[in-house]
Amino acid sequence: MPRALNQIKLSMDNKDLALYPYLAEASRYVASLDFSLDSLISSRAMDSARARGKERVLQSIAGEIVKPPLSNSDDRKILIELLSYPFSRILVSCIDDPFLTRRYSLAEAVASYKSLKGMDTAFLGEISLDFGIHAQVKESGVRVHFTDYIRLASSLKAMEWKLVNRKMDHGYVTVSREELARLLQEGVRHRIEGTLPMQVPEDVCVSCQPYISDILAALNERKSRFEGSEFQTVEAGLFPPCITHAISQSQAGVNLAHSMRFAMTSFLLGIGMSVDDIMNLFTSSPDFDVEKARYQVEHIAGSSGTSYKPPSCATMQTYGNCHAPDEICKRISHPLNYYRRKVWFNNRDAQKEKNGQSPDTPEKLV
Repeated sequence: MPRALNQIKLSMDNKDLALYPYLAEASRYVASLDFSLDSLISSRAMDSARARGKERVLQSIAGEIVKPPLSNSDDRKILIELLSYPFSRILVSCIDDPFLTRRYSLAEAVASYKSLKGMDTAFLGEISLDFGIHAQVKESGVRVHFTDYIRLASSLKAMEWKLVNRKMDHGYVTVSREELARLLQEGVRHRIEGTLPMQVPEDVCVSCQPYISDILAALNERKSRFEGSEFQTVEAGLFPPCITHAISQSQAGVNLAHSMRFAMTSFLLGIGMSVDDIMNLFTSSPDFDVEKARYQVEHIAGSSGTSYKPPSCATMQTYGNCHAPDEICKRISHPLNYYRRKVWFNNRDAQKEKNGQSPDTPEKLV
């Protein structure tokens, strides 16, 4: 009978455990060091570990956690990196912000992927054991059981990850070494995000306040950066026809094409609509999944470090997403420019009415 996952011992050195601190063996190793929570939080000897833990969280907000170069001969750096991970989790848990939790989990997973994709298949096979992935690592390649493949690849939207586009034999899907590393990235993200926030005693969070205040400042700055907008308010009556049609279709329970979902989401974010308000527009979709939808919307908004702009009118036409263009559409090349023009005319007409003048007729708007 196979051993339980928490009983599997991987043939890894301490440097590996520091690079992949979410592994069960890394947790066992840290536990064997017999460090108390109090010493991690308040001991002067742990200053470097706490500073690195704070740095991990700040780097995740900025977009990328940078792993330091480690060698097996540098026990101190290894220890700092190992202990910084539980401290960073404490900080994220004390703040308890869903945006930060998802961003931190993703950043840790991406940092792991960058390291894992350079490792050999035997090493990746060992890591797979810790995640309960049934992987067959052979000289001819790597095969992953289809149940594990579906579990890990379900959030990957590129067409090459669809099961129908993969070679499968006797229940196993063939993947490359780098693709296995990418699947492991998803496993890391799910594991970290699924265990946060932790239950942290209130007095511990109070003790961590000097670290938390700097993180909150960076977090609020990052949020304001991609939630901000050049527009004062969101006025649905001024949307271009393509976006109005997409919203009505979505609310009617129609499953929009991926390209139209992206266009609609990026447009609404671009004019200042909040992530939560956009989420509400998708609740009627037949395949609505709140966690996946939030992840995708926040990703487009910039949670991964890159915010996405809506596609141009030409691109909308290429994908068949241009719907019932009006006279204004003929004079603009981008949905945001349509909205800008309508807002400008709307504000001008409001000012004219305030001054006792007649607003322009619709024909004059173009």
